[in-house]
Amino acid sequence: MPTPVNAPEYPEVTETVAREMGVNASEYAQIQDVLGRVPTYTELGMYAVMWSEHCGYKYSRPVLKLFSEYKKAQESGALENAGSVPLGDTGWGVVFKMESHNHPSAVEPFQGAATGVGGILRDIFTMGARPVASLNSLRFGPIEGDDPTAIRNRYLFEHVVSGVGSYGNCVGVATVGGEIYFDPCYNGNPLVNAMSIGIVKLDSIASAKAKGIGNQVLYVGSSTGRDGIHGATFASVELSEESEAKRPNVQCGDPFMEKLLIEATLEALATGGIVGIQDMGAAGLTCGTSEMSAKGSLGMTIDIQKVPRRETGMNAYEVLLSESQERMLAVVEKGREEEVAAVFHKWGLNAAYIGVTTETGNVQVWDGDRLEADIPAKSLADECPTYYLDAAEPEYIAQVQSADFSALPEPESYGDVLLKLLATPSIASKRWVWEQYDTMVQTQTEILPGRGDAAVLGIREANGRKIAATTDCNPRFCYLDPFVGAQLAVAEAARNLSCVGAVPAALTDCLNFPSPEKPAGFWQFRRAVEGMAQAADFFKTPVVSGNVSFYNETPEGAIYPTPTVGMVGVIPEGVEPMGLAFQNDGDLIYLLRPVGTEGATGIAGSEYLYRIHGRAEGKPELDLVAEASVQKVVREAVAGALIQSAHDCAEGGFMTAVAESCLAGNKGAEIRFAITDFVANDGSDLPWSTVMFGESPSRIVVTVKEGTAEQSTLLDLCEQNSVEAVFIGQVKNNNKLDAAGLLELSLDQLRSAFEGAIPKIMGK
Repeated sequence: MPTPVNAPEYPEVTETVAREMGVNASEYAQIQDVLGRVPTYTELGMYAVMWSEHCGYKYSRPVLKLFSEYKKAQESGALENAGSVPLGDTGWGVVFKMESHNHPSAVEPFQGAATGVGGILRDIFTMGARPVASLNSLRFGPIEGDDPTAIRNRYLFEHVVSGVGSYGNCVGVATVGGEIYFDPCYNGNPLVNAMSIGIVKLDSIASAKAKGIGNQVLYVGSSTGRDGIHGATFASVELSEESEAKRPNVQCGDPFMEKLLIEATLEALATGGIVGIQDMGAAGLTCGTSEMSAKGSLGMTIDIQKVPRRETGMNAYEVLLSESQERMLAVVEKGREEEVAAVFHKWGLNAAYIGVTTETGNVQVWDGDRLEADIPAKSLADECPTYYLDAAEPEYIAQVQSADFSALPEPESYGDVLLKLLATPSIASKRWVWEQYDTMVQTQTEILPGRGDAAVLGIREANGRKIAATTDCNPRFCYLDPFVGAQLAVAEAARNLSCVGAVPAALTDCLNFPSPEKPAGFWQFRRAVEGMAQAADFFKTPVVSGNVSFYNETPEGAIYPTPTVGMVGVIPEGVEPMGLAFQNDGDLIYLLRPVGTEGATGIAGSEYLYRIHGRAEGKPELDLVAEASVQKVVREAVAGALIQSAHDCAEGGFMTAVAESCLAGNKGAEIRFAITDFVANDGSDLPWSTVMFGESPSRIVVTVKEGTAEQSTLLDLCEQNSVEAVFIGQVKNNNKLDAAGLLELSLDQLRSAFEGAIPKIMGK
């Protein structure tokens, strides 16, 4: 076999060139040891993308082993494109995953967000699953005001939302839920986390493992261009003033091509002629060839001249590192090449055989008769060096956690506070956003955005069996305590699923953090993973897939640690899902909370503390056992048809939750709670502001018909599970929210603040 040749058009490979590609001196030396020679420029580029943090997880992999399912999959070589859980006993499975597209969205928000959606969809249908729903978790800097930063944030917000909606709407996958959060820490560094869910027969899940020596390697989908070259390495460095120049690193998406690719791929998989398939996402053809080969302990020889292209003059380096979208790589069983290719051709797609699997274990790349790369596949895909980085608790932690709130003044008007909170962009209605999304395509969505604490879909293939999904993370909690904040993200996701009646099944994550090479950033990451792993094990919701996004910082500062949780649950057969809207005049309103938590203030990290007092301080708390008890009660209450509505108390506290339920049902409420139900440990009454706007976890507002057997059964259920049902008022057909004489607001006032805030800010 000839030695790979460094083509004349490439620079001479040196340590300096390696460093410019993101390969450090020790890694460059390791590459030479593996190859037994100096790499060619093409080979160096392949290592640079595959050994980037974005692809190789060089800094995160040791910590991610805290996730029990991830550790087992990694050690057994069973990591696939996405995770899956059974859909009850139907024989069907739910496939889901979440990934980030943060840096691309910072420099080109529409395409960055759109291709984030497209990429995560491909991870789903390469498993043989039909995509049925998408969710997203978006974070931006503040959008209020006329200063240049706010104007830029509005631009990013508008075009990210447009990109998400455009791609999802055109490809025909319903966008059914998510969350949006605004904070100065995201100035210049928005977070765009995309989640997708698919349905597959459990006995028909496709694998990314290459199988069979001598099988043909099939390239399908869009033609290759120069967009997205070194996109993986771009995602593995901090954003700076020079980032705008990396706009060519951002891929361009074509959702109509993706729709064709979905249908063609699922049809081709149904033939049984494909023995391995993978999306060409980050690192493009390099990733597809090396990872599939490594999983199957095989080699692969390809000729890049056979790769369909949409630009002339592309060399091997460019073809291998391009991240052009809507492309897949498949290994086809010998003798079935024409049958499989014909399916893709029928759908008007490229289907080109570009190589063959081999017994060598190496990825060999030819450009016609010139060998440009010859690399052990496992060295690219599995042997990225890992680093155990220094971790140090940031100095701010001790300061914020020791904050004293005893001298906080009470507001002059509780009504004004509620209106301000309802108009806060992080809390306000996101109708302006989700009305740009097709939430009903495929007609399986049963709870729409704004109608319940989680999205609910009735899966047609599984005889209407229902699943629920949500995304959650309060980054301010994670800033104050990454360990507890990550646990709270898992708990809130599970709580939202429980509120609609679903049993939480498993989770995917998107771990967004600053640079891990700074001890404070790595400490935040490690502590958050430790907290998430413990909570996931406790709730029996294993982490089955996910993504790590580091280097989320600009010269102005780092983002808050943002370990986003995407969770899927299954609604028991025969159970009708529950919404958040108040239903009937006279229904009793109860606040469900763990016994013994009447003194919890929930002031730490609350939106009230930040918006009214300008402070992001305190130490959030969570009792996992108590949380599980409240969730169990609400699930059983939904299953037994005991309650009329259920709504989690989250940002803005329980008064905000009540206002949201009033607006969702177009019903008023009379709140008549007693201050004696909220007593501090020293016996003193809690301030009314804390009672109404504190954000203690493990609390759910439910309604029940008065004087019924259901009311009695609910109270018995609470007592049996150490959950307190605090009576706080009644639903009223009076078009106002009246709270114990402390505030009185019409539904029109509430609606104007809640529904009007974002359209007003965006000038729409």
